Amino acid sequence: MKEQDSNLKFLKAKNKVEKLKRFYTHLGVYFVINTIITVVKVMSNMNMGETFDQAFYDFSTLATWLVWGIAIALHAFSVFGLPLILGEDWEERKIEKYMNDELQKD
Repeated sequence: MKEQDSNLKFLKAKNKVEKLKRFYTHLGVYFVINTIITVVKVMSNMNMGETFDQAFYDFSTLATWLVWGIAIALHAFSVFGLPLILGEDWEERKIEKYMNDELQKD
């Protein structure tokens, strides 16, 4: 039983690390891609005669940051916020419940 608890704790820790890793990868991609998009749009708009300020503060230039930023915020909430609301052992309780349900069916 002790080995099973140890394995369960290891799997939970590994799952948390994977979630963090996916979030930080998503965040990194967000910054790199949006920076590239912004530079391209600003340069394109400046070539069409706009000033830097006009090109940079154009809604279409900043819309990608905004929309994708909302997605990043939701991702961050799922990684950091849900455990605070549902409790750290929420996943463990759900897994246990479903395993017990399956065992009772047999």
